[in-house]
Amino acid sequence: MFTVYNNGNVGFRSTADNLYELKNIDELSPARLKPDEGFIQQFNNKKDQGEKKSSENAISEYKKMANIDTLEPVYEVKDIMTRNCIYIDNESTIKDAYDSLKELDINQMPVVSFGKKITAMINKEQILNLLMNDIENSKNILKKKLNDVYLDEVITANPISDIRRVAKVMIDLKLDAIPIVDENDILHGIVSKTDIIKAISHIPHFQLWS
Repeated sequence: MFTVYNNGNVGFRSTADNLYELKNIDELSPARLKPDEGFIQQFNNKKDQGEKKSSENAISEYKKMANIDTLEPVYEVKDIMTRNCIYIDNESTIKDAYDSLKELDINQMPVVSFGKKITAMINKEQILNLLMNDIENSKNILKKKLNDVYLDEVITANPISDIRRVAKVMIDLKLDAIPIVDENDILHGIVSKTDIIKAISHIPHFQLWS
């Protein structure tokens, strides 16, 4: 499940297929990932209810549709995400954000409101654009709170999303990272391209693409 937030407001919450329609992007290789990711949701719901046999049947069907080895487990993003990810409060200033990005030597980080609820992502390019749009007033721009400026929408994934779905969305939409957020909009972690590469390197027989 993927969600698009616009300054903290949910603008979209649905499957990857519907996300592609929203972004007007055709799937680059539709045959690679055929299954509806609802199978994963069904699997987890049934597992929670103690229906072990039904869970095994559901996940088996998912694997068959994805052309995945039926002996291989399906990995979810919560298994590979960076849990203690760096984030910044939306009451912080633009300068605070820039200083954090520079000091920590990172490209971007999630912006959250009270209770770690996701509102946006901030990166150096966005900060530069804000300054360039009003270069004569740059000092005042830097003093503005993140909550008072418009930041680009952010695409997030649910912790139980299949790694393959998330990896494909990141590649097709040219995203370096995706925040992992639950149904209550609370930030749980982040998945970057580095995390995907580590998963391929360290999980035995992990099939990223079918």
